[in-house]
Amino acid sequence: MGIPLWIAIALPAAGGLVAASIGGKTGRLVALASALATAVLALLYFFDYPLGSGELRYVTDARWIPELGIHFRIGLDGLALALFTMTAVVWVPATAWAALHPHERERQFLFLLGLGESAVLGAFAAQDLALFVVFFDLMLVPFYLLIGTWGSGDRVRATTLFVIYTLVGSLLMLAAAIALGVLATPDGATVSFSLADLAQRPLPASDQKWIFALFALAFLIKAPAFPLHAWAPAAYRAAPWPVAALLSAVLSKVGVYGFLRLALPLLPDGVDAFQTVVVVIAVVSILYGSLLALVQDNIRLVAVYSSIAQLGFITLGIFSLDPKGAQGAVFQMVNHGLVSVPLFLLLAALSARAGGSESLRELGGMALRAPVLATVFLVVALANLAMPGTPNFVGELFVLFGALDNVAVAGFVASLGVALAAAYTLRLFQRTMHNPPGSAAAPRELARLELAAVAPLVAVIVALGVYPQALLGRAERSSARPVAIVADHTDPSAEVARR
Repeated sequence: MGIPLWIAIALPAAGGLVAASIGGKTGRLVALASALATAVLALLYFFDYPLGSGELRYVTDARWIPELGIHFRIGLDGLALALFTMTAVVWVPATAWAALHPHERERQFLFLLGLGESAVLGAFAAQDLALFVVFFDLMLVPFYLLIGTWGSGDRVRATTLFVIYTLVGSLLMLAAAIALGVLATPDGATVSFSLADLAQRPLPASDQKWIFALFALAFLIKAPAFPLHAWAPAAYRAAPWPVAALLSAVLSKVGVYGFLRLALPLLPDGVDAFQTVVVVIAVVSILYGSLLALVQDNIRLVAVYSSIAQLGFITLGIFSLDPKGAQGAVFQMVNHGLVSVPLFLLLAALSARAGGSESLRELGGMALRAPVLATVFLVVALANLAMPGTPNFVGELFVLFGALDNVAVAGFVASLGVALAAAYTLRLFQRTMHNPPGSAAAPRELARLELAAVAPLVAVIVALGVYPQALLGRAERSSARPVAIVADHTDPSAEVARR
């Protein structure tokens, strides 16, 4: 493709800036058009990328701060491509929903939404460690302001927790990145933060372990994973619905992506040392998130704790250190993003039909009077509980196969999360769609524009369930490579066996 990747990254922020300067209906259309154009560019990259390829493409490499060895180096391999495309696609309905339900000071809202997308896209495309840290930190600013300014309920507490946790994570990551770049530099050589250069400069095992621990804390906070998740329920509950959808669908993936992009290929000894610890955290997150989702009365918190459980599955897939597990983790990252946005937006529609209430006791009776809403919600619910025929089923199957091969006990315990997901998702659907209407419920159909916002994602979910190879074929080699690096480093005979 002849279109530079940096254009796709900069476009949402530029569109948000133009939208903020124009305002009104035209500004909303500009913000939506920039998000849509970014999604089109991402899809062009996606379909241009050949099946079975694991190479880095669409590279831009410019010297940014040469005195510190920092380059503006971006590019996409199959791993980054999958998450880059998912981000661009799901941002469109979130932006559309924000445009359909304008907020006060919407100019600033739309600009921050665009800036947030550019930061996340930059993080997935970054091929320089320092650049990744810049984008990792930059994305926190717009989301902090979106929650703190336009949030509801106890937004002060929510933003305080968000800042404390994410700032600690960012500082830990910054320290780890600087240490990795400096300590990996051979005597007489120039410091470089390029991921390609760092891969050729292995650290001693003792250094890898403590640097990995810093990275892991930062990534697990971002995910979020138990017990580093305390910021999430408050932030998700206070955030405007489109912002909560993006927190779940996209920002949570940056952390687990960091494990595959940075930790496994650059710190294999650290991964090997802490594998059991992270696997335990993943399994506890699955069970903890699932059990709490099962007992919530607040519909938003059901989705929040469901996300914690799903991120636990993804983390388990990565740290099974099995190619199938890693491939399933990447596939599940995309699936969860595609499901989370319509789930949160449909829950927003349900809440609006109950006078803003988010209590299951106040909802019900939607299926008879709003069959289209019920049908769309059913498809999303079936995908969320990983019904056979949906892409989530494929992703969880890969994860469990990988886990049962390498960490069998953890895989068996984690499989209980599949049953719990079915229980809390069906409970949510049953109570909102088929229970008698609550006192505040006023069942009505989705508006045409609301349906237009979520229907394309529902179509993508169905399409990936039918043909998962469209994604698996592009991400397979890139997702398996980090696992192979760990295996070759910790067990040299593994390479011989593969030959």
